Amino acid sequence: MLDKFKSKLFNKFKTAKDESIFWGGGLGLIDKDLRERAKSQWVEGAFVNYSEEELSSTNKNYLGLSLNNRIFAFFFGFIVFMLLILFGRAFFLQVINGDYYLEIAEKNRIRIFNLASPRGIIYDKNGESLVKNVPNFALFIVPYDMKNADDEGVATMSWLKDNLLPEDFAKAEEKLQKVKIKNKEYFEPVLITDTLDYEKAMSLRIDSVNYPGIQIEVVPKREYLTTKGENATNSLSHVLGYVGGINPEEFSEKSKDGYLFNDELGKSGIELTYEKVLRGKYGKEQIEINSTGKAIKILAKEELQKGDNLYLTIDSVLQEKLETIMRQRMAKIGKRRGAGIVMNPETGAILAMVSLPAYDNNLFSEGISNEEYSNLLADADKPLFNRVVSGEYPSGSTIKVVIGAAGLAEGVIKEWTTVLSVGGIRIGEWFYPDWLAGGHGITDIRKALANSVNTFFYIVGGGYGDIKGLGAYKITEYLTLFGLGEKTGIDLPGEKSGLVPTPDWKEETKNEQWYVGDTYHLAIGQGDLLVTPLQVANYTAVFANKGKLLKPKLIDRIYSQQEKKEIFVETEYIRENFIDAKIIDIIRAGMRQCVTTGSGRILNSLPVTSAAKTGTAQWTPEKTPHAWFTSFAPYENPELVVTILMEESGEGSSIAAPMAYEFYNWYFREYKKTMSNAPAVN
Repeated sequence: MLDKFKSKLFNKFKTAKDESIFWGGGLGLIDKDLRERAKSQWVEGAFVNYSEEELSSTNKNYLGLSLNNRIFAFFFGFIVFMLLILFGRAFFLQVINGDYYLEIAEKNRIRIFNLASPRGIIYDKNGESLVKNVPNFALFIVPYDMKNADDEGVATMSWLKDNLLPEDFAKAEEKLQKVKIKNKEYFEPVLITDTLDYEKAMSLRIDSVNYPGIQIEVVPKREYLTTKGENATNSLSHVLGYVGGINPEEFSEKSKDGYLFNDELGKSGIELTYEKVLRGKYGKEQIEINSTGKAIKILAKEELQKGDNLYLTIDSVLQEKLETIMRQRMAKIGKRRGAGIVMNPETGAILAMVSLPAYDNNLFSEGISNEEYSNLLADADKPLFNRVVSGEYPSGSTIKVVIGAAGLAEGVIKEWTTVLSVGGIRIGEWFYPDWLAGGHGITDIRKALANSVNTFFYIVGGGYGDIKGLGAYKITEYLTLFGLGEKTGIDLPGEKSGLVPTPDWKEETKNEQWYVGDTYHLAIGQGDLLVTPLQVANYTAVFANKGKLLKPKLIDRIYSQQEKKEIFVETEYIRENFIDAKIIDIIRAGMRQCVTTGSGRILNSLPVTSAAKTGTAQWTPEKTPHAWFTSFAPYENPELVVTILMEESGEGSSIAAPMAYEFYNWYFREYKKTMSNAPAVN
């Protein structure tokens, strides 16, 4: 009976073996089924159960799928390898680059928008606004939203082409080419144009809902008030400067400081020097967006902080008056290039700074065209050039106040030392002339300053006869003490230091020897000596304030938005008490005599006393000399230093001095009376 069961069981396994060719893993199920049935019953009912040992004897007849060790090891290794790749990729995505992909994921739903802070306002010293922020409508593109919407944002670009001016669309294409997907700015809106009018902006905003990546926003635009209106003047353009869009080089440098892809920043003037003060602190909004990048709701907000306001030392009324006087008198003689400064000698505050010709800084703020910019660059009179701080000129006879002080300080001359001026001096074959044929006769330091006697200063500088002279190195030492050959430190970019030549400099630069004639020329402000109009005004202030060389300043006070109060800018001293007070008094007396009996007599009819020094600076034989005039008033207690330079205009006494006179006369006869009756500025 048992044999019969085994035979039947074997036949079952054989059948299963044959079927396994097609059904594979079914053998295990068949085997299990047979084993269970064999253990629980007998086909003919002869017995109930078999022992496990008996049943196990059927295993030798079991035909199943088997794997040898080599194949099994390969299969197991393959599974482990694939799992390692899977876990490695997961580790790379979630741990190593987790923050990056989290940021991308979040930006698909949540965006951080920067809120530009309103730029600080610039006022004159009396609180008159010189600039303002005007709201403009602007169109932005968010490249991420646009490119994710369809094939590279084709529909959006087509819509832009239909709705923008050709030049604006060209800018859009150019800017989008520069944006890299993995860069931070890829998620930042890219400014395309900020000159949309109201109707156009509203039309585009309504239509833009159908075009992902388009944003229409209101942005502030800088407007300079000094070039607007009926009484517009543009000489303050050199002082204020202008703002413009950040370029790639600036963005690369300043992005670490929080500057954005579309930011504007100061490019010149006060706007550049005080960029950090005027900029303020940007705010942030965390906004939930939909699939097209449109805002749904604000999740969180960080408040912005407005830029601080600046109050200049400039008095816009004085600025306008000085510019008007200069323009009118320049027009009469057919000249366009000049510079004028009004300074408070006690504080170093610049009350007016005029450089002509000037330019309209709104051209840059509004977006200057290539043609307009090319015209400014091609203008032979260089309207973008600030002559007050960047123009370097021979000083002419204005330098004689410094040479006289140096001669007295070094004992080369005494207060009453005299020389005989007979029209010049001769050294061998060389003759060094005075400006007056026949000379000025017996001359001391006061008369020499009053009448600008070259002979006297030739001798003080280079020596003659019994007088040894200062010599080149002593002259340069005192020129440096009075601030020449170095920047004054005024808070404007582009200031030049001028040039104080020395024998070493000449040998290194020109490969030439220094001669006594070079010393003579240096002593009267000719030759290679170069100064800026600001430097001349600054050393004139030393004699007005009796011995203090100040750092000129353009900022009177700053209104701090954080502290909610005005912070005044203190006067800074470069050096003081470097010249004996008695020597200062002697030079002052000579400058006073210049007004009473000398080349500056035009100021003698002013309602106040004054002191001055004229200058005529020859710079090339083929060109007309530059005209200089520097002065201060009132003589006893000076309020103003006024310095005028007129390029290629002739003698200082006849060209520059009348401009200073007209300004002083208006200031002391009219303006001071007006100001004394005006209410105090809070």
